[in-house]
Amino acid sequence: MRTRRVGSIKTELLTKSREAALAAIQIFNNPSIGFKSEAYIVLMIIAWTYLLHAYFRDKKIEYRYYKQIGSRKKFNKTKYGAYKCWELEQCLNNEKSPIDKDTSNNLKFLIGLRHEIEHQMTTKIDDILSARFQACCLNYNTYIKKLFGNNKGIEKQLAFSLQFSSISEKQKSLLEEHPELPPNIRKYIINFDENLANDEFQSNKFSYRVLFVPKLVNRKGQADRVIEFIPSNSSLAENINKEYAVIHETEKKKYTAKQIVDLMHQEGYGEFRMYDHIKLFQQLSAKDTKHGYGVLVANKDWRWYEKWVTKVREHCAKTYTLTT
Repeated sequence: MRTRRVGSIKTELLTKSREAALAAIQIFNNPSIGFKSEAYIVLMIIAWTYLLHAYFRDKKIEYRYYKQIGSRKKFNKTKYGAYKCWELEQCLNNEKSPIDKDTSNNLKFLIGLRHEIEHQMTTKIDDILSARFQACCLNYNTYIKKLFGNNKGIEKQLAFSLQFSSISEKQKSLLEEHPELPPNIRKYIINFDENLANDEFQSNKFSYRVLFVPKLVNRKGQADRVIEFIPSNSSLAENINKEYAVIHETEKKKYTAKQIVDLMHQEGYGEFRMYDHIKLFQQLSAKDTKHGYGVLVANKDWRWYEKWVTKVREHCAKTYTLTT
């Protein structure tokens, strides 16, 4: 009887998890809805939470809050008598969580973003953060199949959302700088990204980026798919990356001045100090936006792009003796 009850609850959790994920994706793909990102984040967090609860229940891992009193467990309950279960972040932080680090980073980013947007209305962030939403969706489909079988996947219920307009030069600029982001959201993204290692930031499990290139069919009658995926390490992908400017749908990696100075010290240029950094960017007028070395965040905090880090590294190589 007990086993059937465990199985029944696990099945119910999985069903609700899949429904929440499907609802999130369908809402995000609906062109008539303007409240996309907020709804997507809330529903996907619910979907992942139920998925992990189902996993823990299947593995007989207690995911309800309780206090140990002697040999007994006193479970925490709401004022109406319901058990208090782990929230998603607690599930991810548990040592028995089956979720890999990059997928966990993606989810923790969305959790933090939800905390920011639930306190005030935001302007549109759908396009700017869509790569991270896409990664969340793909990660969910991967894990529900990995943990509970291929028949639980949701890819058959979904199709690609088509965009019926080209990306103009103005839109490219908008995607790159994102001036419409609210200050609290911009700061949150920058702070979260700065705490990631570079390989974590570049992971497709954290943010799924795709380059679209118009492609002509070679012969009449040949299949013509609107989206074609190629391996990122293939010769074709390498040539595309060399010949085309790639539009990243997420914020570029940014550095503070201190991070750059510390990085130069780590690379063996110990003589390079903050004063030298200030002197260098003043001499080169590096904060002039035409150079593309950095960006002013929230109208007061300057952050440097990788392009400037490369410039500083070249300066150090010419100016200082490399030490070990």
